[in-house]
Amino acid sequence: MADMEGNKVARMRELVELLNRARRAYEQEDQEIMSNFEYDSLYDELLKLEKELNTTLASSPTINVGYEVLSELPKERHESPMLSLDKTKEVERLKEFLGDQKAVLSWKLDGLTIVLTYRNGELAKAVTRGNGEVGEVVTNNARVFKNIPVHIPYQGELVLRGEAVISYKDFEDINGEIGDADAKYKNPRNLCSGSVRQLNNEITAKRNVRFYAFTLVSAGDTDFHNSRLYQMEWLKRQGFDVVENHPVTRETIEDEVAWFAQHIETNEVPSDGLVLVYDDIAYGQSLGTTAKFPRDSFAFKWADEIRETTLLEIEWSPSRTGLINPVAVFEPVELEGTTVSRASVHNISIMEDLELGVGDKITVYKANMIIPQIAENLTRSGVKDIPCACPVCGGATKISMDNETKTLYCTNPKCQAKHVKAFSLFVSRDAMNIEGLSEATLEKFIINGYVKDFTDIFHLDRHEEEIKDMEGFGERSYDNLQTSIRNARTTTLPRLVYSLGIPNIGIANAKVICRALGNDPDRIENATVEELDEISGVGEVIARAYVDYFADAEHKDVFRRLLGEVEIPQEEVPEDSQKFAGVNFVITGSVEHFANRAEVKEEIEKRGGKVTGSVTSRTNYLINNDVDSTSSKNKKARELGVPIISEEQFLAMLEDL
Repeated sequence: MADMEGNKVARMRELVELLNRARRAYEQEDQEIMSNFEYDSLYDELLKLEKELNTTLASSPTINVGYEVLSELPKERHESPMLSLDKTKEVERLKEFLGDQKAVLSWKLDGLTIVLTYRNGELAKAVTRGNGEVGEVVTNNARVFKNIPVHIPYQGELVLRGEAVISYKDFEDINGEIGDADAKYKNPRNLCSGSVRQLNNEITAKRNVRFYAFTLVSAGDTDFHNSRLYQMEWLKRQGFDVVENHPVTRETIEDEVAWFAQHIETNEVPSDGLVLVYDDIAYGQSLGTTAKFPRDSFAFKWADEIRETTLLEIEWSPSRTGLINPVAVFEPVELEGTTVSRASVHNISIMEDLELGVGDKITVYKANMIIPQIAENLTRSGVKDIPCACPVCGGATKISMDNETKTLYCTNPKCQAKHVKAFSLFVSRDAMNIEGLSEATLEKFIINGYVKDFTDIFHLDRHEEEIKDMEGFGERSYDNLQTSIRNARTTTLPRLVYSLGIPNIGIANAKVICRALGNDPDRIENATVEELDEISGVGEVIARAYVDYFADAEHKDVFRRLLGEVEIPQEEVPEDSQKFAGVNFVITGSVEHFANRAEVKEEIEKRGGKVTGSVTSRTNYLINNDVDSTSSKNKKARELGVPIISEEQFLAMLEDL
């Protein structure tokens, strides 16, 4: 008996680790290491074990609301914790919850939760949900949401919660403008999260973020007739868009859930379920909360419509980085009103977990009634026939382990798939920033022979007439393209290095490397592994990839010819450019002498230092103007003996040569 209980405890610990890793990957690293179906199944298994054993681990996802968001936005603690909602897939459970109460049923929107505060009729503050206790201040970004009122009739203090979302149409439009397939956003939620948490609200404004109110927290002594429905109507009168909501009772809940199910496909914004909350405010508040859930509301997740089918093949789709993505192709089935025959499997690890082989009987569903995914493999014949050759170029493939995930790569550096994607990176915003060259356009130019290497892009005027005669092009498009190309001729060395598409070298790494090598092109192309390995933040893996790239004579030749095509203004190198070499900083709180924390970071990096997001044993200084605060970073710094310095002290360090 003891052994059996011990096995259950071990399984519980395994589930906690697995679920937390999956959630971290999804929420913080934008990676999917398991399907929604598998996550929900494992979550339910953990919940059952916790109830059976009457034990809950401190790190369990069933009691922890979320993870701390790492960014450079100011943080702020919520006046009251924002709890998750208890959830069910059974309408009968909603009926039990309702009893004889009237309630409000609305979409559970899939975006980023925001708390807004208005004072004297003006938007005073916007804070993200964050981890439920501490969020990020995004007031400047909220001011440019597409539909948010910055002035309202009510003059008292109003606090409300809602969801920032990006519509499916805007999501498709924004992704359509991104030439590099690997850089495209995975879903509207990720795009919205990144848009709302920008340091530059000009970017937010271009993303068409919308806000839908779903809860009124407080509004002075306003009489809301003890009704959530009345609150929603009142918010409408203040100028807010509110989430679509319907009054329900025990008798009508089933029909209303069916109504929402029928309309989710045509809903313009993403939803991952429904929310049910008691209309009677006083009654709901009198029930209080559990450790994680409020007792006045419930979340309903769709019971997925699952169909059985047969796996016909695994299609392998190469990308610019060489990553070859597996896609399951199966006998067509009807799901949520549409015919489905394909689902992304994401990587080899998920294939192995499913023991997925051609001919297997599988069950498929639509996550959130939208995205086709494999739920289960009923026959589990096993993974086989992983291609040894790239389906595009025939080059050798290899299996790599990235972030605990097995992935397949094409090893041929001259693969045609990489060729188009490489040009797409070259012209992208952080690289040479040449507008008007979508991936489709580049593909046409390459096929027609106008572009053979990167330097040819600067000489497209050789093919002026042919380009103007191309479908979708014309005089105006051609002129705009030429203007963009002329502008791109003035650039920086880090942009040029990043544009080459060297494996593992992003724009941030390119900046660090160029600065450490004195922005000297000769040193850039002849750097050794030893030289690069000494640069803070580079490391041996990146150093080896960099040196291997320039060891190729063709790569060196293209780089030198590119230097002849562009003008790189001399960058001012601070006199104390290595002052902070090997020194690690963490910056927190607001700043007074700089526009934002990004400027502080830039000053540190100019002098060879490094800025990280969290305090560890490797941190040398924590910069916080509130030196005596009891914030988590300050506490951690004190525990580790890391000096906490103010902005004034940091400025003194800069001046002390």
